[in-house]
This record gives sequence, structure tokens and C-alpha cells, in this order.
Amino acid sequence: MKAKTLLFLGLAASGLMTSCGKYPDPVEPANIDGYNEESGVLMVGYVPYKMVPVEGGTFTMGAPEQAAQASDNAKPAHQVTLSSYRIGETEVTQALWMAVMGRNPSYFNGDNRPVEEVSWDDCQEFIAKLNALTGKRFRLPTEAEWEFAARGGNKSHGYMYSGSDDADEVGWHEGNADGATHAVGQKLPNELGLYDMCGNVQEWCQDWYGGYDDVPQTNPTGPENGSAYGRVYRDGFFFVAPYRVYDRGSGPVASRAWCCGLRLALSE
Repeated sequence: MKAKTLLFLGLAASGLMTSCGKYPDPVEPANIDGYNEESGVLMVGYVPYKMVPVEGGTFTMGAPEQAAQASDNAKPAHQVTLSSYRIGETEVTQALWMAVMGRNPSYFNGDNRPVEEVSWDDCQEFIAKLNALTGKRFRLPTEAEWEFAARGGNKSHGYMYSGSDDADEVGWHEGNADGATHAVGQKLPNELGLYDMCGNVQEWCQDWYGGYDDVPQTNPTGPENGSAYGRVYRDGFFFVAPYRVYDRGSGPVASRAWCCGLRLALSE
């Protein structure tokens, strides 16, 4: 069943959906139902969120030298080896954020839309509360984990965008989004069954931003120390041209904007 259908059913049952798509603010966070290791489904109240397994492997991270219009910050391409992990099937929705935090900071309201206007620091607070509820160790993905998953992991077909060479098939961007976010899971998924890794909102990663080099790495986590460039975000968003799987950006940890959200990760 597609992520959008699963989320709709959960939201309808919980009573979180309203006729205008807005939340009462504030409300008490819902009780946690838990995380099912076998299915990979997290339930907070009646709000589900699915974690998709990503088998570890080795891939070439970054833009090839011949890539047209690739930014220098995506070069040089280099070999990265990752252990297995899980990553969110979709971006974190406003319903899930609301269930954990009791408030909705988003500019574009809608239970099944991605949460936005959240800083990297806000994401850490959300994850800390989620972990306290579940006893698990959810986190943001590393930049390498995000790119490997966006490329389709070991099932990759080598597409330019996450799941296709046609950005319209897989992402919401300036050419088709009408200047707003959209409900998650509406476009085609990539090879791993992941949605919206080519638009809708940008997604914070765990790493501090830093340049690449061509030395092979295993489970990289970025620079040890911060810089003026802040933390990494990946993915494009609804108001810009579609991001390719290797495109990257960064921002201050306290910065909030309607273009930034998150996707959860979990070590195996």
C-alpha cells in the first residue's frame, strides 16, 4: 500500500485531520504505540511512519567530472561503503511532528504534507522526544546514507534524479508544484520504494558541511567540527529546479524556512 494511503487511514482514525487541514495549537502529544521491528512501522498515536531497510553496500558518491552544470561542492566523486540501515519511506509529515511535539510550525498546513519551517536544532529536539517515547535511537541520516538511498541503494538504475531521469515523475519542483508543498507519497517512488527525494522540501542531514576529497571512506559522518556553512541538507524543494541525486546544500543549525524538513534514519 502506498505511503499516502497508509498515512491517510491512520490520520482519519486518529481524528487529526480537519476540514481545513489545520491543527488546533497547542494540544497534548498523543500516546505512543511503538515501533514494530519486523514491519518497520512506527506508530505515534494513530499516525504511522514507515522505515525502509537499506542493505549496506559500496557506491560512488558525488558528481562525475563530466556531469553538466554540477556544482564544485559535489566533486570529486569518491567511493563510499555503508553498513545497513533504515530510512523513512517519506519525509516526516506534519501529523507525525504534531503527534510528538504537540505543535505544528509549518507554513503550508496539511496533515500529510511534509513538516517544514524546522531548523536542524528543532529536528534534534523532535528526535530526542521520539526516542524517549519509543526507546529507539532514531536520528537524521548522514549525508552519505541520504545519497545512497536516493540513488536506490544496491538496486540503483543510475538515474539522474531519485527514481527517474524525468524529474516530473518523482518530484515536486518549480515546474510543477505551484509554489507550495504537496502531500507526501504522491509521485513515483525510487528503486527502494522511497518517495519525494527529488523535491517537495529539503531534508536536513546529520553532518556538518564540508568539502569532498577522493579518498575512499567507510560510514562517513562528515567533518568533526562545524563551520560557517552549518549542517548539510539534501533534496530540492517546491520552489527551485529539481535537485539531482548528488546535489547538496547547507544552512545554519538554527535556520528555519518553509523549504526545510527531515526524514528519519535508524541504524540496523
